[in-house]
Amino acid sequence: MSAQRLFDLTGRVALVTGASRGIGLSASSALASHGAKVHMNSRSIADLTACCGPLTEKGLQVAPCAFDAFDLESAVKAVDAIVAKDGRLDIVFLNAAIQARKPLLDFDRGDFDRLIAANLTSQWELGRHIARQMVRQGFGRIVFTGSILALMGRENVTGYTASKTAIHGIVRQWSAELAPRGITVNAIAPGYVKTKLTSALHNDQQFNQWLLGRTPIGRWAEPEDMSGAVVYLASAESGFMTGQILVIDGGLTTSLL
Repeated sequence: MSAQRLFDLTGRVALVTGASRGIGLSASSALASHGAKVHMNSRSIADLTACCGPLTEKGLQVAPCAFDAFDLESAVKAVDAIVAKDGRLDIVFLNAAIQARKPLLDFDRGDFDRLIAANLTSQWELGRHIARQMVRQGFGRIVFTGSILALMGRENVTGYTASKTAIHGIVRQWSAELAPRGITVNAIAPGYVKTKLTSALHNDQQFNQWLLGRTPIGRWAEPEDMSGAVVYLASAESGFMTGQILVIDGGLTTSLL
């Protein structure tokens, strides 16, 4: 008898928000490579078509799913359409987020409200809707993208830090309620990853010197550095793990303790 392939997601249906680039794109490819059918979300159908094409050519099961992840009505319609078509939704990676960098004293209420609405409230609303479907199934894997900024202090990111700190709290609270229903809830907490969201920092020589000097591994993360953890948290092998925040930061937060 052949051994079961570790992290096999064959037959599972997944949704990844913010999937047209960065961590979301890399995670979508990894989930599909392990057998899942992955609905890749972005607001732009053109971006999704460009991303899905190369993955489909590799024989992976991916499908574009264009909607605004920060708009509950359109997001709920999209999720319901996935369930109607595929009969279930087993895995969700709630990854879409926005950023705004300003000093605290210049960070007005509008900036703060916008980040909280996108990075926290919309995640809570969409995740809760998906959780209802997972409860009906008796199975589910909910994975959030948190942040090391919930674990350390950095300047100019007050709204983003507040939203991600709250996400870490949601992971722990939801896990307590949903674990008895067959659903695990976890998060990854990336360090500094080379993505569009961090593009403002890429050419900042002072920041780069600080980051490389304080990160034991000595480099920025690539989106692919996050994918293995997402696959693990989506798989059967993580079935006894819930309410946890997996920090993937090259040792940055360890060096600050």
